[in-house]
Amino acid sequence: MTEGLRFTLGKEERVTGIKRIEKLFADGRFFFAYPFRIVYLEYECEHPVPVSVMVSIPKKRLKSAVKRNRMKRLFREAYRLNKHLFINILQADNSQLDIVFVYVKNELSDFDEIERSVNKAFCEIAKEKKITESC
Repeated sequence: MTEGLRFTLGKEERVTGIKRIEKLFADGRFFFAYPFRIVYLEYECEHPVPVSVMVSIPKKRLKSAVKRNRMKRLFREAYRLNKHLFINILQADNSQLDIVFVYVKNELSDFDEIERSVNKAFCEIAKEKKITESC
């Protein structure tokens, strides 16, 4: 592994607060990276981390709580392992984002599909922000 990198996902890296979430869904831009609908919003206020994320697995899509929790665990692991690539891009651009991943598939996905979707989402956001990097 690379020296100095910490592959963690702490509380400060999560979107929290009703007002912040409502603003994100009301004013945010969205696109699809199957099996997720990604909603993101760039914000101005100073925050200790450049990216805050939230994952939503609707009960309408996966009825079983066990399956919903498994999908959340898979997403968090995929995000945790790949976030350093995206954070480096955003730090170079001096941007800060809130991102929500909403699961839209009606059955379970495997880890590889989730990881591809997370990387595709990062590349799509970088393209929309016109940040040319390794996508």
